[in-house]
Amino acid sequence: MNEATKNLDVDLMRRCISLAKSSIDAGEYPFAAVIACNGAFLCESINKVKCDRDVNRHAEIAAVSKAQTARGANLSDCTIYSTVEPCAQCSYAIREARIGRTVYGLKSPLMGGHSRWNILSDPDLSKLLPEVFRPAPEIVSGFLQNEVEALFQQWNPLIWRIIKARGIFVSDLGANNICSPSHGGGQTDKFA
Repeated sequence: MNEATKNLDVDLMRRCISLAKSSIDAGEYPFAAVIACNGAFLCESINKVKCDRDVNRHAEIAAVSKAQTARGANLSDCTIYSTVEPCAQCSYAIREARIGRTVYGLKSPLMGGHSRWNILSDPDLSKLLPEVFRPAPEIVSGFLQNEVEALFQQWNPLIWRIIKARGIFVSDLGANNICSPSHGGGQTDKFA
């Protein structure tokens, strides 16, 4: 990954984390999604499940909908940033919108559309249904995961301990980590 892409990813993922804080203020869970097109910000959304009383209003799906309204059905030149690994529902939307790159903080081994259900990287979707699904997006997991963990810790320390203990959201232990400028020397975040 080149330096410009890395810096852009850091900026947009931090925007996503900040947006997730506003999701909390709106009475939602700390989930958010940001979409960029060819390196430029396109749109964003917080989770809207509680507010809209609609289980389909995950942050990623709401952001994909906004992006398609602005740019059309094919988002292959776009990157989606999410605080947590997109679930199976969101992963299908990402694949069908043909998003070319997916960057997320924490893995979700219980509900994840990549680590649990393998939707994001499944080559058979594009092989058997090329009219609907393009090749799997590039996936970057564990990106700024310590900052995302800090967000969940600040949101609700007790619930975060339960989430961690049950393995619902976890750090990507296999990530190539380097120091993040916002943290002291001991904490790391993924940039690869």
